[in-house]
Amino acid sequence: MQPMGSNEAGKPGTGKRVCIVGASGKLGRYMVRHALDRGYEVVGVCREKSVPKLAEFEGRITVIPGATDDREVIARAVSGCDAVLTVLVPWGMKHYASGTAQAVLDHARPGARLVFSCGWHISRDGKDVYSWKFKAFAAVFGRLAKLARVVDVDDQVEACRRIFASDTRWTVVRGSDLEEGESQGLPVWSRHVGDPCLASNLTRRVDFALFMVEAVENDALVHEAPAIVGRLTPSALAHAHSPA
Repeated sequence: MQPMGSNEAGKPGTGKRVCIVGASGKLGRYMVRHALDRGYEVVGVCREKSVPKLAEFEGRITVIPGATDDREVIARAVSGCDAVLTVLVPWGMKHYASGTAQAVLDHARPGARLVFSCGWHISRDGKDVYSWKFKAFAAVFGRLAKLARVVDVDDQVEACRRIFASDTRWTVVRGSDLEEGESQGLPVWSRHVGDPCLASNLTRRVDFALFMVEAVENDALVHEAPAIVGRLTPSALAHAHSPA
């Protein structure tokens, strides 16, 4: 289990420009709030019909409407940004997730901090260990979603394959099951699913977003794919004093 240190009080992000791709979703809106709390200048990207979901931030962020896999939209949004936080959503059957990831990889400025979100089903090195329940659910959900042409989980896998192969300063944050609720603080993480500290398989969505934003300043997470779990979940507490 790896703890993740937090920034000191105040606004350490002041002066940095951050793009949040998928800003109108639940996770995205939490990330916007965390980023503003840190003093970041925020650019949000979302589909045009979802712009009203960002009304609470009017006058505080720049919103660029458009599909997140539209290369021209992404190029405009990430211009001059020090970091890009991207929600990888595998909607539809037109390679939406991989298209979004590729656009970010191609157009973010050299040296920019790139942080992507996905689920535990993504494995960087094949060393993750999944329960039979997790594997059964993932297989059934993946097949049904693909048949319904709603979600293509394989495309999210392809998106992450491209990220892992790139020479950018990336981090892929792999989230457990999510729930709403007040923040429990920064989640803990492990390099591999199957670590006992992750057994509770639950994280507050607001804390998933917190981890994403904190990763911008944490160079120790560059080229890592941390699997996270809530800091106050039973499994995290049980292993709080175990060796990293």
